[in-house]
Amino acid sequence: MTDIPAPKPPDRHYVLGGTRFLARPLEPGLHVVATPIGNLRDMTVRAVETLAAASLVACEDSRVTRRLVDHFGLTAKLVPYHEHNAAEMRPKLLERLAAGESVALVSDAGTPLVSDPGFKLVEAAREAGHRVVPVPGPSAVMAALVVAGLPTDAFFFAGFLPPKTTGRRARASALAAVPGSLVFFETGPRLAASLVDLAAVLGDRPAAVCRELTKLHEEVRRGSLAALADAYAGEADPKGEIVLVVGPPGEAPPPAETDIEALLRAALAEKSVKDAAAAVASATGLPRRDLYQRALLLAKEEG
Repeated sequence: MTDIPAPKPPDRHYVLGGTRFLARPLEPGLHVVATPIGNLRDMTVRAVETLAAASLVACEDSRVTRRLVDHFGLTAKLVPYHEHNAAEMRPKLLERLAAGESVALVSDAGTPLVSDPGFKLVEAAREAGHRVVPVPGPSAVMAALVVAGLPTDAFFFAGFLPPKTTGRRARASALAAVPGSLVFFETGPRLAASLVDLAAVLGDRPAAVCRELTKLHEEVRRGSLAALADAYAGEADPKGEIVLVVGPPGEAPPPAETDIEALLRAALAEKSVKDAAAAVASATGLPRRDLYQRALLLAKEEG
């Protein structure tokens, strides 16, 4: 009897920009896929290929991701993975990876692992020896940084601020010395109060409120924290997704002569001349050689 070959699985196609493509085989592993933050035309060809070929797609909200895959004509199998079911779903996804399958991870919008539970899945996958593949693309953080008009050479993403004033001000105080721009996610109802609290703690730094980026009603408003706080306090709560970018701290004025002397005397009470000069140089940025000479004179005065 002649063996009958198994039927070849049908080719899977998808559509991007009006062009029909053939889904390519995807290597086993966890594929972290960035998706549009608003404008579906920001979807990359590689992201579409990955979602088309993955064994399954782990997503925050299947209704949101279903609209995305339907738009591109995909037949992806969606499974929910979000903060409420992550502990239960993570072992199941790891089992699929152990079986040699390809799992795509997406968030509702933008790059996964930024303010979503994807970090623990990636951590567990790596610990189990599975390959983790980045499929980069849209990010609300990066989109806001490039339009804010504020320094981008160093920045710190701080997620959502606490909902209450006390918590917000404590968090802002902890971030005050970060030597770079600060990036926050915020909601419309809390925006004005957050701007007030940030201005109170950080000072009147320059800032930008970036709302609905890449969408129809995209808006970027720039100004000082205080000016923006006043403006939004007098308006209805803004709608949509909001990213707030705050400029870095200004350069601190050089310490006064009396302050330098006080720092040196305090350091000399516990350290040698050499170590005292080094400690004050580290704290102030002043030349160590000059501080050593001054510390030496003060040590002689003290006898």
